[in-house]
Amino acid sequence: MRKMGKPINIFIVDDHQIVIDGLRSLLNGVEDFHIVGYTTTPTEAADAMATLQPDILLTDVMMPGMTGQQLSKQVRARFPHMKILALSMSGQGDIVDEMINDADINGYVLKNIGKEELQKAILKIAAGGIYFSEEVLKELEKQSHIKKETEEAQLTQREIEIVRLIEKEMGNKEIAEALFISERTVETHRKNIFRKTQTNSVIGLVKYAYEHKLI
Repeated sequence: MRKMGKPINIFIVDDHQIVIDGLRSLLNGVEDFHIVGYTTTPTEAADAMATLQPDILLTDVMMPGMTGQQLSKQVRARFPHMKILALSMSGQGDIVDEMINDADINGYVLKNIGKEELQKAILKIAAGGIYFSEEVLKELEKQSHIKKETEEAQLTQREIEIVRLIEKEMGNKEIAEALFISERTVETHRKNIFRKTQTNSVIGLVKYAYEHKLI
């Protein structure tokens, strides 16, 4: 655990130097914070941190070469006591969910937050807490609802195949030919699909399919 009065050592990883410069500008000069290092190359981060021994990794999520999720997972394995704060343009629920479950992060904030909230997040995480910005929490709640809907709908693999063909604007006859089944069977599947997904139009069904990651 970090001793009281000891600066919080931070390492920043982002593939855009301008973002790193912005974060350094926001955090430099704050009494509790000390930026010990930064890099635009995530594959080099873990080795650098082994030498610099930061308390907190502040990492972007979507990066070429190695994603924030992959980096966080690597860091968690090598440095189990290090705290990880993800910083991203996207608070998309499934991405955050994966970061929590797969990489065991301590917090997730969006790049549209201000200096005060960023400092608050770092302080809370350094003290052993967790921090998720309000927008991220809303996305997680939405993701949980979508997951529940998907489980309740219980579409069969055949029905999912038909949903994907409907999205390609294929009619019943074309779908029947593609799947080697009768048009009557396709029509039955369509009725079941609309009932299970509680949609009543192709547009509504396609929207549902995208939201629930069926396409």
